[in-house]
Amino acid sequence: MKKIAEICGVSRGTVDRALNGRGRVSEETAENIRNVARQLGYEPNPAGKALAARKTRPVIGVIIPSEGNPFFAEVLRGMEDAAREYEIYGLQIKYYKLKGYDVEQQLSLLQQIAPEIQALVINPVNDPLIAEQINKMIAQGIFVITVNNDIAGTNRHCYVGSDYYNGGTTACALLEALLGQSARIALVLGNRNVLGHRQRLEGFRHRTERINDFQIVEVLEHEDDDILAYDGTRRLLQEHPEINAISILAAGVYGTCRAVMQLPEEKRPLVIAFDTVPTTVEMMEFGLIKATIYQHPYRQGHTAINKAFEFLVHGRQPDKDSYIFKNEIKLLENL
Repeated sequence: MKKIAEICGVSRGTVDRALNGRGRVSEETAENIRNVARQLGYEPNPAGKALAARKTRPVIGVIIPSEGNPFFAEVLRGMEDAAREYEIYGLQIKYYKLKGYDVEQQLSLLQQIAPEIQALVINPVNDPLIAEQINKMIAQGIFVITVNNDIAGTNRHCYVGSDYYNGGTTACALLEALLGQSARIALVLGNRNVLGHRQRLEGFRHRTERINDFQIVEVLEHEDDDILAYDGTRRLLQEHPEINAISILAAGVYGTCRAVMQLPEEKRPLVIAFDTVPTTVEMMEFGLIKATIYQHPYRQGHTAINKAFEFLVHGRQPDKDSYIFKNEIKLLENL
């Protein structure tokens, strides 16, 4: 640190603040210090970092719509495992678990926790009010990561999750492989105000343009709620007996499948889904879901906390704008 200070013509205290994100240092000076540190191969003392972090006890706030949505169990497990790895540093994580995608509820929570946290990991509703609040928090010095879903119009530091548009095109291509060139399709998703859900829908629609006789009969939104998914799917199948395929683009898998099970076996549409939560695996074993698309929820959760830790404790900015986990097609045989 002494050598870095000499080369940059600043005090050791300035070097310490620049490398550890403490106090005010101009961005130009901080970037110069970080460049020199990289050239010299500088690595901070882990024990010293641990002691410093334990004194400040940095707090990460996690806002995630996990209530009633089993997908997020694996995301949370990844976060909790990461948190245990960083306990020595005094890192604190406060979880705020919501149900569905209510803009006012999420906005109120963001405003409430802003004074209490140094980093935010959020699955955001894609709404201008949420984007405005996130940008306010970033301006206050809060480090922000979007996880599993991104949001438009913010300066968030990075996104951790899957490529939703690719997920939609993959789902459509998978149906083509299973059904051929003709299908009458129902699409089931949570909420178009969730950016990823909308992107999957757009990807699916775009891919249908390459297929002669693929028709989307209806798009059902159910707020990732199994009861709403059941009621909506049952109505759909009664009103549109021509439906021979259902692509579930988000949660609500179990509710959708329970509605399909009300039909005689020979009249049931082919169903594909996303993720491998226990009830989805159960439906695959039952033969109702033919394939699912996996998006690595555990790794999403673990990586999001890791990136927040790297910034809070080591002052390291993400080296990429997005950390994307590949969509993988899973059959019962390779779960």
